This record gives sequence, C-alpha cells and structure tokens, in this order.
Amino acid sequence: MAMSYFGRYIGRLIDLELDGGVKHTGMLVDAGPDIVVMYSRDSYMYIPLTHARHIEPLPPGSSSISNSPKPPSDDNPIWNEKELSYRKVLLHSKGMFVEIFVTGNQSLHGYVTTILTNYFVFYSPVYKTMYIPLLHLKWLIPYPPDRTPYTLERNKLPVAPSGLTLARTFEEQLKKLAGKIVVFDAGLQADYTGLLLNSEDQIAELVTAHGRKLHTNVRQIKTVHFPDL
Repeated sequence: MAMSYFGRYIGRLIDLELDGGVKHTGMLVDAGPDIVVMYSRDSYMYIPLTHARHIEPLPPGSSSISNSPKPPSDDNPIWNEKELSYRKVLLHSKGMFVEIFVTGNQSLHGYVTTILTNYFVFYSPVYKTMYIPLLHLKWLIPYPPDRTPYTLERNKLPVAPSGLTLARTFEEQLKKLAGKIVVFDAGLQADYTGLLLNSEDQIAELVTAHGRKLHTNVRQIKTVHFPDL
C-alpha cells in the first residue's frame, strides 16, 4: 500500500467532505500523496485530494459502521501496487468503463483515452470526445467488469477519433478549437455554448447563439467538447 499521511486510517470508516459541501462516507482502502480510495455505496471511489476540505476518521463505535458495506476483497479494481498516485490511477484506468464527476450535479460515463500534461481526454457515449483539466476531476468510480454505460453493447462504444491532434496542455488544446462551436462544462449553462473566437492569456472568448460575446477564465472551465468531434 502507498505510504501517505492518510495511510494510518486504511481500514477505517471515514467521512470525507469536498468543496461545495459534498460528503462521502465509506471505508478508506488505500491512500497516496494526492489521492485516496474509498469503498462507499458498493463502489470504489478514487478521490483526488485537491478538492478535499477535510477527512474525519469515525470512532470505532460509530453507528454508521454497521450500515457501511465492506469491500469484497483487499484489492481495488484499478491499482494495487506500492506507489498510488492520481496520475497513475488515470493511466491504469485507460479503456475501463468509469463514472466520473466533474461539474454540476451529474456524472459523466465512458472511459479515459489519453492523459496529457494537465488534462485528459474522455470518451462519452453522450458527449463523445471531451477534454477535462486534471484539476477539476472530483472523483472516479470504475464500473463492475460485467457492466457498460447505458447497458450498451461494447461494440457500440468505440473511441471515435476526432481527427484533431492533441496538444500537451489544456490551454494549447483550446487554441486548436478556435473557430469551432464548443460546449463548456457539458452545456449545463446556456451561455457556455457558442463559437470560440480565440483563447489567449487564460481567457476564452466565446460568442453565444444570440451574438453575445463572453470572456471566460480558462482555469474555471471544467470540460470542453464540440458537436462535430
């Protein structure tokens, strides 16, 4: 198991609160310097520590313990070696069906295809190819081996090549999308869909369907995809 500050609580039930007040309770099954693995609601949750507000080990006599399922084995489905890290979890999850949470109140379902310097590429049956900054991933949950997103047959879930070469950084990749209709943050806000004019100095300039020109802080963009990708 990875040696980390939270390694002392492995095997204990914990409460973990993320930014925005989202809370998870479950058993801590592994911990690395920048990520923890919990078993909660019959699933393994891989949670980068970037967004963790606090982690509280529950006392042995807590009433929550009897209601919390234990993991089916000591092994977790993605990573079971000595040096657990966020990037290595992503690398080992490539091609696996996973649920991820990034923004809003809904999860994304699909699989990681590529990991770059500060973002990764995610393929979703709904949104197709998406670019997601590493900073904004809140958690990742692997699917059981016998399940697929939306119960689709595996041959209906190919990685559709975009035909667009990938830049090393998210900022450079945004520049490649200039002149295209793009959708930020999975379109959860109407003003986050439009024609991307340019992206310079951490500012993305977007024109909405009604001709409004918006300037968005690139650091605040959680996901990017575009309809013809």
